[in-house]
Amino acid sequence: MTPFDIIVADRIAPAGVAFLKQQPGFNVTEAYGSSKEQMLGLVSNASAIIVRSETFIDADIIAAAPKLQVVGRAGVGVDNIDVDAATERGIVVVNTPSGNTIATAELTFTHMLCAARPIAQADASMKSGKWNRKALQGIELKGKTLAILGLGRIGTEVAHRAQSFGMRVIAYDPFLSDARAKTINVEKVALDKIWGQADFITVHMPLTDATRNIVGRDAFTKMKDGVRLINCARGGLIEEAALHEAIQSGKVAAAGLDVYENEPLPTDHPMRQCNNLVLTPHLGASTEEAQTNVGIEIAETVTAILTQGLITNAVNMPSMDAHTLHALKPYLKLGTILGTIAQQISPDSIERLEITFYGRIVDLDSMPITRAIQKGYLHKISGDRINDVNAAVKMKHLGIDVEITKSNADTPYIELIEVCAVSGGERFLVEGTLMGRDLNPRIVGFNGRDIEISPSKYLLIVENKDMLGMVGMLGTILGKDGSNIANMSLNRKRPGETALTVFELDTRPSQKAIDEMLASDRILKVQLVSLDGMKLNP
Repeated sequence: MTPFDIIVADRIAPAGVAFLKQQPGFNVTEAYGSSKEQMLGLVSNASAIIVRSETFIDADIIAAAPKLQVVGRAGVGVDNIDVDAATERGIVVVNTPSGNTIATAELTFTHMLCAARPIAQADASMKSGKWNRKALQGIELKGKTLAILGLGRIGTEVAHRAQSFGMRVIAYDPFLSDARAKTINVEKVALDKIWGQADFITVHMPLTDATRNIVGRDAFTKMKDGVRLINCARGGLIEEAALHEAIQSGKVAAAGLDVYENEPLPTDHPMRQCNNLVLTPHLGASTEEAQTNVGIEIAETVTAILTQGLITNAVNMPSMDAHTLHALKPYLKLGTILGTIAQQISPDSIERLEITFYGRIVDLDSMPITRAIQKGYLHKISGDRINDVNAAVKMKHLGIDVEITKSNADTPYIELIEVCAVSGGERFLVEGTLMGRDLNPRIVGFNGRDIEISPSKYLLIVENKDMLGMVGMLGTILGKDGSNIANMSLNRKRPGETALTVFELDTRPSQKAIDEMLASDRILKVQLVSLDGMKLNP
């Protein structure tokens, strides 16, 4: 087994480190508290780097790690990782979205309870020697409306807990389907309709350009008087200055924050002086169980990527679980083969790659297959660092648009993938399918001509006049050249017109043999496709 150097830059659960050290061929370095300069000296042979939130993996560190395959974040947010730089290099970035789900959901509900009943303020009052019951009156959760912005894993867990308290739960999530909302018994509500209904609002979204300040000054003007807000997700989802003003004015009766626009929260921040605002120092994942879970989860995820090529929880490419990978594996291989054939039969510069799926395959997730096709197209022209992570980015850099179509048109095959490279109005098309019990890839079309061949190491594609003796002439030239013909497929539309012959060859024919073919006025075109070096067997 190829040895893998693993750098654990931030402290994770001992069980996670122990799991890594148990893997054959893993050399694990615990580099807690390393400076950037120290990290630059550690990563030259690193296959993987694991961090929490302390260490920044920037473009400099990524550039200093030529063998790096994966950066793992033991947690959810990847703000401390230059994802763009990693993607450009074909390095997968993964996180652990499920390990701290329960811990964060429970902390959210703790903040909700503290917003409803002033527990923290009562504790401070008691410890200062007071007994002031009248000033510490709260409200009940039962019968109140909770608005959840973002109904992923954590938001769903919060919804379940709120329902057990007798709350009405409404939710906004642009990716929430009606069926799923019904399944978890929440009301799906448009964002602009949320504000006026909610007694409590909690946010559970990633921080993006679209979600930054999603709870902002305009939203506060539309809220009920006395609303209560919670943020245990990401700093920046709630506009802090607007929240502070709303608390001061009484618009917001109480709030609870675990995350902030800038962390740690500055010591002179005005929110530290708000009596009805409970602040915690980013404790969402700070339980024994969560730390153990994310430590083990990131160790298992990194190990699966390095040893099996199984990518889950990726933030910069489509992820697949083991079941999905098993189902898609034959299609991924077929897609890679079709992509590299399309590149070799088309001009060096194309404007567009058109990918069309037919038959049963339209019901599968097409994105991983599309990535495989792009990776195949780039295989011969962009070096060894091309993979599923950076293929799409590289295509954009080349100025090649990728168009995907799922068609219900009839074909002679149960499933078919068509890849067409478009250049200057010309179309260069290759089609493939899977055949047999083992779902072996077959090439079944070139430029509108039906053929059937296996993707051998070398494919010689010859377009010729349909005349007597052509197959014999071509076979003679290849035989003299020492090129053994494993199989061949011939297509002609009408007798005497143009024919297409595709040879499966075990060895690469010489340029001399190809020139001899082209010297004949009966040969119109010769193209050699090399699949050498690709994994062609099941």
